[in-house]
Amino acid sequence: MKKTLICLSALAFSISACKQSAENSAKEPDSTAIKAINDSSLTKYLSVIAADSLEGRKPFTNGEKKTINYLKTEFEKLGLKPGNGDSYFQEVPMVEIKSVPDDKMVIKSGSKELVLNYLTEFVAGSRRVQDEVSIKNSPLVFAGYGIVAPEYGWNDYKNLDVKGKTVVVLINDPGFADSTLFKGKNMTYYGRWTYKFEEASRQGAAGVLIIHDTEPAAYPWTVVRSGWSKSKLQLQSADNGMNRTVVEGWIGLDVARKLFTLGGQSFENLAKKALKKDFKAVDLNLTTSLRVKNKIKKSITYNVLASIPGDKLKNEAIIYSAHWDHLGIGEKVQGDSIYNGAVDNATGVASLFEIASAFKKFPKNPDRTILFISYTAEEQGLLGSEYYAKHPVFPLEKTIANINMDMMGIAGKTKDIVVYGYGQSELEDYAAASAKKQGRVLVPDPVPSSGLYYRSDHFNLAKVGVPSLFTGSGVDNIKNGRAWGLKQVADFTKNRYHSPQDNFDAKTQDLSGIVEDVRLLFDMGYRLSSETTYPKWKAGSEFKAVREK
Repeated sequence: MKKTLICLSALAFSISACKQSAENSAKEPDSTAIKAINDSSLTKYLSVIAADSLEGRKPFTNGEKKTINYLKTEFEKLGLKPGNGDSYFQEVPMVEIKSVPDDKMVIKSGSKELVLNYLTEFVAGSRRVQDEVSIKNSPLVFAGYGIVAPEYGWNDYKNLDVKGKTVVVLINDPGFADSTLFKGKNMTYYGRWTYKFEEASRQGAAGVLIIHDTEPAAYPWTVVRSGWSKSKLQLQSADNGMNRTVVEGWIGLDVARKLFTLGGQSFENLAKKALKKDFKAVDLNLTTSLRVKNKIKKSITYNVLASIPGDKLKNEAIIYSAHWDHLGIGEKVQGDSIYNGAVDNATGVASLFEIASAFKKFPKNPDRTILFISYTAEEQGLLGSEYYAKHPVFPLEKTIANINMDMMGIAGKTKDIVVYGYGQSELEDYAAASAKKQGRVLVPDPVPSSGLYYRSDHFNLAKVGVPSLFTGSGVDNIKNGRAWGLKQVADFTKNRYHSPQDNFDAKTQDLSGIVEDVRLLFDMGYRLSSETTYPKWKAGSEFKAVREK
């Protein structure tokens, strides 16, 4: 009898073990799916997406038509369904404005003046949908970092009336210069140039000029120049942008020093004073006038959406995202005028196809819906994702996660993978588990002051509460080490980022790092797709309260 009981017990254990093994294997993507993500197919996709024939993939151009139709065709080939009802496209109404300011911006102090040259010393434009705008004899006021952040007890506009005035502000946030302030070297959204323009508008300023400085900005003046020499896009609004400042722009750091000196001030002294909570804005005793002529075009651009409908929980969605757009055709640099955007962000779009291909290797669909979104107009200020966040296909409360891919594999195959905005959500725990399978580790952004968590499309989903993960190229290269990897990232930022030199060369490009990263992101998404849990924001995240509402 005892022997029988032992045998029955062993049988029960065996059945239980088999059941557990089956459950575990159901959560493990098989090797066929993993192998679908490879450098051969990546090369095929990148060779098309980053080709000259797509003309730099700028919205409102012939390059856009070619790009979005290519994306639709490839999603169809992979067997994906339309992601927006019966359509692969989501219309995004925008207005394109080509702003052309006066060639010279003149800063006056009594009989003295400082003359700034367009593109080399200043850039400027307007978001107002008007043929011509201008500021006349507008007083210049230094408003520190141009930040109003109650949670940090910070208000650079306290007791300041900026009506009719032009505010001059520093780039980044105070934490860059003083690690005891804000989040230290981890830049917050308050440090982004987009925020500074928004806040100046809320305060009622006539104009706003950001002082560019390469290190805290995380990119050189050439990036500012190339972006502002072209037409810019914005979402259409009922008031035609009349709630924005009349003029917004940038000046160089050396120009700022001369400007402050003309006003009888020391730039360095005022920059130090701006690091205090009790800082008070300073009238620079200067005025400026500037006229901006606008060429205006209203039209529709498109987000591209495709889906693998869920089997059991089809009303719950996991989003994989990557923006398809880049900067189009612009100023020639080293004889090339097509801004192909191979790393930024043909790599992300190609990765969408890779992950879709991997999911389609399974005999049945995942439990949850997998929604692939390639956004428009990221380079214009995250506009396509902003529109989607306001007009989601799946209810936000049923959107489990957003896994975003942008600028992949800069440092080749690495021992680590970078997580921007490290410490934000439980998605990092999923990513860490997937990284461990590869013998890799998650690390924070090695250049946290660049604020990349606030500079790609997942940010708009995060703002409305959807847990969002944004990983970047690791830096600890398998063969050459961390210092070498950091050098590759720095070289890309300095010499190829937002320039015509961001090209794809199938003969020389090392795609091994992208393959590993995409396999990792597929693995974690596969696990999420077979669960019923909802990842949460972590304590201390600024997005936690939004989700919990």
